[in-house]
Amino acid sequence: MHPEQLHPALALIRERTSTSRFDPSFPLSNAAIHDLIGYASEAPSSYNLQNWRFIVVKSAVNKETLQGLSYGQQQVADAAITVIVCGTLDPHRRIRAAMQPFRDDGYIDDSDLDEWVRDAETSFEDNPTKQRDEAVRSASLAAMTLMIAAQAMGLVSAPLGGFDIDAVCRQFGIRASEMPVMLVAIGRAAPGNWPRKRRRRVEEMLVVV
Repeated sequence: MHPEQLHPALALIRERTSTSRFDPSFPLSNAAIHDLIGYASEAPSSYNLQNWRFIVVKSAVNKETLQGLSYGQQQVADAAITVIVCGTLDPHRRIRAAMQPFRDDGYIDDSDLDEWVRDAETSFEDNPTKQRDEAVRSASLAAMTLMIAAQAMGLVSAPLGGFDIDAVCRQFGIRASEMPVMLVAIGRAAPGNWPRKRRRRVEEMLVVV
């Protein structure tokens, strides 16, 4: 398919790249941040658990702190914001509240809701491995959605995995029932970034069975 024939969403996927250099003078409004997180929360999650939380690091003092806890990564200091994307480890305890609006809209009845809640609780209760795996999956899906949303809003982003998990949890009030999965720096690009790196050929990765 020729680039001019791509749906805009597909073009965004092809345009997105991880940014190394951000313009430190570029601010991001609280309204724009609100929109970004709203789009990120459209990501899918098992049982509609929506098992994520987003801590947006915006102030200079908190950026400096987070930069120190992420081994000095300059993107944290220079980006307009860095989002700590957290996965929730006990989302089944809030599944009824998460699904109640769906019930209120008339798509399911009380019996369906009760069954949905039972299934989620049975799946996750006393299963820390599954809780952790689902937290990582859901937070990663939300982080990718966040980066595509940033691209659509004319911004750039960078996922960052190197940080002191325990120290970040202590410093930013991350609960024992949550885990920070990744950081996503967002802002405006500065000069000097590399062009988008080539991807592997589909034939190297694709298996159709």
